[in-house]
Amino acid sequence: MPQTPKTPNFKMTARNVSVSYGTKLAINDVSIDVDQDEVTAFIGPSGCGKSTFLRTLNRMNDTVASARVTGDIKLDGQDIYSPDMDVVQLRARVGMVFQKPNPFPKSIYENVAYGPRIHGLAGTKADLDRIVEKSLRRAGLWDEVKDRLTDSGTALSGGQQQRLCIARAIAVDPEVILMDEPCSALDPIATAKIEELIHELRGRYAIVIVTHNMQQAARVSQKTAFFHLGTLVEYGNTSDIFTNPHEERTKDYITGRYG
Repeated sequence: MPQTPKTPNFKMTARNVSVSYGTKLAINDVSIDVDQDEVTAFIGPSGCGKSTFLRTLNRMNDTVASARVTGDIKLDGQDIYSPDMDVVQLRARVGMVFQKPNPFPKSIYENVAYGPRIHGLAGTKADLDRIVEKSLRRAGLWDEVKDRLTDSGTALSGGQQQRLCIARAIAVDPEVILMDEPCSALDPIATAKIEELIHELRGRYAIVIVTHNMQQAARVSQKTAFFHLGTLVEYGNTSDIFTNPHEERTKDYITGRYG
């Protein structure tokens, strides 16, 4: 029997998004949908705009004085650039994991507890303990750190630090997790653990990952967007992008002719 096509369940939608830094146009007229139940990968050569576009999805570009964003980006149908949008709340709903692991110079416990505490998500110490344990379990780190929660987060290995940062992001119960090349500073074993984690988190959170590693995009994502020179060249099912791309530029990049 033919399979019934999956009904899209879009968590975020972007329409005609452009980003400028001063007079330099970094992203030009990008439209894309982020599905609740899928991992979306952004690929493309360095400087093509994929990380810039990722940062528009939780308004991280607001921290750059010269940045100007136009177009529409919606989270559950709500305009995230509306004056009514609480940016702190937005960044709790749309969490970010950066390229280089950046744990706070605090204990492992306090790294994870920080967000729930400032957002008032835990009424008691027991509530906070539960959130910390649940987040570390979801990040695949609990068994490795449960006996040393008072140790500094910065004392962990690079791969463990990145999983701690993922635990920190999910501790505030986000709806979307953005990952900006989360494995680029990690060795292959740590990278495999992060990829396994992405598989486990899929469906619980909408996930968007920027990666230079095309094999990684093929392994972890269901949708892939190929960026080049600030434009979105092609966006579709990962299997189609890698085996039967519509655009010549996509084919050239996938086959290593440039990039």
